[in-house]
Amino acid sequence: MKEKVMHKGRVVSMDPQFTTVQIVSHSACSECHAAGLCGMSEYTEKAVRVPADPYANYTVGDEVNVVLKASMGMKAVWIAYFIPLLVLMAVTLGLIALGVAEVVSGLCGIGAVGVYYLAIWLLRDRLQDEYVFSIE
Repeated sequence: MKEKVMHKGRVVSMDPQFTTVQIVSHSACSECHAAGLCGMSEYTEKAVRVPADPYANYTVGDEVNVVLKASMGMKAVWIAYFIPLLVLMAVTLGLIALGVAEVVSGLCGIGAVGVYYLAIWLLRDRLQDEYVFSIE
């Protein structure tokens, strides 16, 4: 298993605390030979803030590799996908077991997932401190 996740990016800004690196994420379709013809290929640009390294010798415009420990990536998958699925299933099946109508149970399950994501959004500063990127 990989120990770290690496993405190529370009340094777009630097200040004493953070270096901002722009990463371009490509969809699987973007690698297709016909991507320009079908219009399905897409990419998104993401800006990642990396704690500044006072001994670094890169400047704005340089291509760098942004690295994150693979274990942090798996933790993100749990937080973003697996736990919400468990919340959805637990609420929906729990309400159905109590005799609530399926439609109402399903809507309550979706609402519970919405509340979960609201809690994640409210805790974003704390979570952001746990996910520290570095430049290699």
